[in-house]
Amino acid sequence: MNTSSQIRKVYQGTADRHQMFRLFDRHAQRPHRFEDDATALYAGEWFEITEREHDYMFEILPPLWIRGSMFAMREFLTGPVTSVFFALRIDGVIRFFHGYCDLSNDRSVEHMRLAIIERETRPVRAMTRRERLEHIWSATADAYRGYSDQTSPQYLPDQRVISLYTKARSAKLKLLDGLTDDEIASKLPVQLRHLPDAAAAA
Repeated sequence: MNTSSQIRKVYQGTADRHQMFRLFDRHAQRPHRFEDDATALYAGEWFEITEREHDYMFEILPPLWIRGSMFAMREFLTGPVTSVFFALRIDGVIRFFHGYCDLSNDRSVEHMRLAIIERETRPVRAMTRRERLEHIWSATADAYRGYSDQTSPQYLPDQRVISLYTKARSAKLKLLDGLTDDEIASKLPVQLRHLPDAAAAA
C-alpha cells in the first residue's frame, strides 16, 4: 500500500458537503481497514472546502484546540491523525481547507499550513501527475475503484486499481499508478485535462 506521508492535494476545486464527507475517508475500501495503522496513508492529505462546510464542522463538536484561524477535531481518524481546518488568506481572499495532520509531530500543522499556501499561490494554474491521479481516485465512485487482489490481472498487494472502459465498452481494472497520460486525461473532467504539468510550469 502506498504509505507516503508527503503533504499532498487530493482534490481539485472546492468540495461541497457531499464531496467533503467522501474525501474524509478516501481509503475506506482498503484491505484490513480495521486492523492496520493507517497513519501514513492519511497524514498529509488536504483539499479545499467552502466557508459553509468549514463552519459546519466547527459547530459539530467542541474543537480539540483552536489556534488563530485553525482548529482541530477532537475525534481522531487513525492513531494520532485528526482533521485540522484552516481559514487562510491567499492573494487577498480568505479560503478554507481541510487537512489530515499527524499530531504526534509538533510541526505537522504548520507544515500543512505552509504547504497549502505555497501550492495555492503558484502563478500558473497547473497540476502534477500525482495530483491528477489523486483527483481521479477522489472523484471516482466506489463501484469503479478498489484495491488490487489475487483476481486483478496485475496483482500487487494493496495497490489501488480503477475501472477503465475499452473501445469495445467493456470494463477492465488497471493500477492507478500505471495509467498512461491519455488514460489520465480521459478520466479527468474537461476543465482539468489540458492544464500544464506543475513541474514544467514552475
